[in-house]
Amino acid sequence: MGNNHKDLLAALSTSVRELQQGLDLHCCLITSLMEGRLTEPHLQTLMDRCPKRARERRLEKAVREAIDVLDESRKAFKSKALERLRKQLTEALIDPD
Repeated sequence: MGNNHKDLLAALSTSVRELQQGLDLHCCLITSLMEGRLTEPHLQTLMDRCPKRARERRLEKAVREAIDVLDESRKAFKSKALERLRKQLTEALIDPD
C-alpha cells in the first residue's frame, strides 16, 4: 500500500502543479489584455506555456516513438494488425482534427 500511496501523492502533486500553471497563465493573459499589450508573439508565448499544449506535445512525441518502433518491427514481424496500427497512428498525427 505504501507505493500506491506515494503514487497517489505524486499524481496529486503533479495535478496541483498543472492547475497552478494554468491559473498563472490565465492571470498573465488577463493582465496582458487589460494593459493592451497582447500581441501575436506574446499570445503565442502564452499558448506555448499552456499545460494542455505541453501534454499534447508529450502525447505527440509518444505516438511518434510508437510509430517508429512499429516501423522498425515490421521488418521482423509481418503482422497486418501492426501495420494497420502504424498507419492509424500516422494518420492521427497528420489529421488536424
